[in-house]
Amino acid sequence: MAEIQLQQVTKRYPDGTEAVKQVDLDIGDGEFMILVGPSGCGKSTALRMIAGLEEISDGDLMIGGERVNGLGPRERDIAMVFQNYALYPHMTVRDNMGFALKLAKEDTGEINKRVEEAARILDLEKHLDRKPANLSGGQRQRVAMGRAIVRSPKAFLMDEPLSNLDAKLRVQMRTEVSRIQQRLETTTVYVTHDQVEAMTLGDRVAVMRAGIIQQVDTPRNLYKRPENLFVAGFIGSPSMNFLPAWLEGDTIKLPFGETPLPDELRQTIQGDGKARDVIAGMRPEHFEDSDVEPDREGLKFTAPVSVVESMGSELYAYFDVEHAHVESSDLSELAADAGMEDLPQHGSGDTQQVVARLSAASSAKPGERVNLVLDTTHLQLFDPKGGKSLTAQ
Repeated sequence: MAEIQLQQVTKRYPDGTEAVKQVDLDIGDGEFMILVGPSGCGKSTALRMIAGLEEISDGDLMIGGERVNGLGPRERDIAMVFQNYALYPHMTVRDNMGFALKLAKEDTGEINKRVEEAARILDLEKHLDRKPANLSGGQRQRVAMGRAIVRSPKAFLMDEPLSNLDAKLRVQMRTEVSRIQQRLETTTVYVTHDQVEAMTLGDRVAVMRAGIIQQVDTPRNLYKRPENLFVAGFIGSPSMNFLPAWLEGDTIKLPFGETPLPDELRQTIQGDGKARDVIAGMRPEHFEDSDVEPDREGLKFTAPVSVVESMGSELYAYFDVEHAHVESSDLSELAADAGMEDLPQHGSGDTQQVVARLSAASSAKPGERVNLVLDTTHLQLFDPKGGKSLTAQ
């Protein structure tokens, strides 16, 4: 049994600052749970409370059905992998991986057996007699993971373990971490600020902001049905575009055109049906060059392109649209937390920059106009007062 339950868990520092606020989170036996959010959101503090490295101010922490608030880190039977590898430089890979077992006075034969088994899983068999200085960054990270694996703990806790690696190696190690977790089926809690890591690794993802969990769901549902503006803007790369819009009856008026609401969208809208201001969210991938796909249905318009980024298989085209300003202190706070400078009140004057992900066949060029089509079936609508989704089911 290795379920982990956080029940109204709060971390309050002596000066009154609350880093984590009444968090409720159930992590199933064998589940891969990701905690993601911007810097300072409380995700690492939550992980450290699970590990026993931070005291819990209020609430209960349960591991395997047992309340562990008063237990020290060693008594919780968990293993933690840190951002820095924390390897002993004078020890070989074999000795680094088996050190915790040696401290626990395990039999030497049993230590060697577990270390060699972990080395096979991590493809480190050829490196057991080498020292950390002679290993690559990815190999050192695998040794740190091996040190956790040999203990056969109830749960693995990982605090941004890939952030010190270069971009290409980080992608490779993401695959390794996922493969290892699936093979071992050990409950894993993984902290990252990188939403790409969160979306590609986790069974479920908990998105945090200012010490509060905003939404817990599968990566697919976070992407398709974000519950608020913050989650919508944080999940996805490039980030979702946000524009002010006017909703009236079955019609929505966007800065670049007016269009009937698709049936599936109209059926999900929450509210009293009165005409109102809304924030419309549209992902870059839901635009296309209408000259490339003339039969694609949606809202068609022409836009002046300011910047084009070629990614080889696709283009990112940036264009400005004029809009009426929407006042919302909530949106300002959400924008600051998520690092989203493209929210409506952060435009230049009365213009707003929008990014569209287009087919590589598009002829979009800077300084020229391009014919675009927006697939309106994927529109997300949000309440300007607080950022709550009006379309998430």
